[in-house]
Amino acid sequence: MGCDRNCGLIAGAVIGAVLAVFGGILMPVGDMLIEKTIEKEAVLEDGTIAFENWVKAGTEIYRQFWIFDVQNPQEVVMNSSKIKLKQRGPYTYRVRYLAKENITQDPENHTVSFLQPNEAFFVPSMSVGTENDTLTVINLAVAAAPHLYPNAFVQVLLNSLIKKSKSALFQRRTVREFLWGYKDPFLSLVPYPIDTTVGLFYPYNDTADGVYKVFNGKDNISKVAIIDTYKGKKTLSYWSSYCDLVNGTDGASFPPFIDKSRELQFFSSDICRSVYAVFGGEIDLKGIPVFRFVLPPKAFASPVQNPDNHCFCTEKIISKNCTLYGILDISKCKEGKPVYISLPHFLHASPEISIPIEGLHPNEEEHKTYLDVEPITGFTLQFAKRLQVNLLVKPAKKIEALKNLKHEYIVPILWLNETATIGDEKAEMFRNKVTGKVHLLRLVEMILLSVGVVMFVAFMISYCACRSKKVK
Repeated sequence: MGCDRNCGLIAGAVIGAVLAVFGGILMPVGDMLIEKTIEKEAVLEDGTIAFENWVKAGTEIYRQFWIFDVQNPQEVVMNSSKIKLKQRGPYTYRVRYLAKENITQDPENHTVSFLQPNEAFFVPSMSVGTENDTLTVINLAVAAAPHLYPNAFVQVLLNSLIKKSKSALFQRRTVREFLWGYKDPFLSLVPYPIDTTVGLFYPYNDTADGVYKVFNGKDNISKVAIIDTYKGKKTLSYWSSYCDLVNGTDGASFPPFIDKSRELQFFSSDICRSVYAVFGGEIDLKGIPVFRFVLPPKAFASPVQNPDNHCFCTEKIISKNCTLYGILDISKCKEGKPVYISLPHFLHASPEISIPIEGLHPNEEEHKTYLDVEPITGFTLQFAKRLQVNLLVKPAKKIEALKNLKHEYIVPILWLNETATIGDEKAEMFRNKVTGKVHLLRLVEMILLSVGVVMFVAFMISYCACRSKKVK
């Protein structure tokens, strides 16, 4: 009888030990299985989950605009007063809903090239008004004239055309005209052939961004979706040194198995440069654990604060010898037009930039840029890319519309939020195919290990207790 009991206790301990060992072995084996599956499905080629969602965004992407309506145009023109702004918006458009075009695989170099067609579709239900809403906005052609034509004699000629067309520094335009283009009366009088259509994002519809060439991950999954060339080049020709390199992905996805310590690099053609995001926290997105990566203030810092940014400072006067921070001169990328990029409402920018402006209220939560990335697959499941477009306006003695200005203004024109969140149906599919299976495997591993260890310890204690009684 004693032998049966002792044998049973030993058998129980052995079973517990086997379960614990099996649970322990399952951990690296399970991780290896997950890794192999992800590596297979993350490759950008026909038949994979990644390719299906990459060709055409499976999530609806929106671009929301808040346009700054100028409240005191006459005071600014006559007295060089502070510019009083009131933001109007959002005016929302659905974008990037067309499938990528000209997709070409290059098996030898393990890359795939494509064009991203541009199309914006107005969404009234997500907007505060219609595209016909009229606002007081800066006259893009008049403000840019002295930058594009600094010669005094040419400015005298331009001034006569500006006056003849009854143009001024500020104008009334509809949302549609201001964003997507209108025939400018001043440019229509210029005696030589030029494109007389002006718009902040003109031309956009029926155009395409690219050609992009990205690594497909076939030979090395750690390079998947990383841009090899943009428009046939590895550099942009806008900046000097390493600032000119095209780095990272387009932000829609990243190589899998993301670590919190990693910087996620991505290229944005909107701001003509590559930027990076750093880990900001873990959140639950529709039952899927994701890492939130945030664009840090350091990305737009001055070279004084961040020496790595020295090659993004292209001029010394406006930037006060490269000491101002939070704004980026992208005029080289915009055919010489004096366009500056910042975060909305000059978030994280030098306070003095907003001194001649009234009506700005920077808010970290509302105006920051972030990406919510599922760490196992590297897929971006939610993002908000927020930036502000500003125009440098400076005095010009030969142009009447600008001659009374006493100083330069970096005028906020609008800010935008390009955003998307994985839909409920896609989230359920993602949970079932990816995170659900991973969690189930982890649960089985923990149960086997925990039950095995508890059984082994309990049965061994019982066995030792019985042996002790027998000896006594």
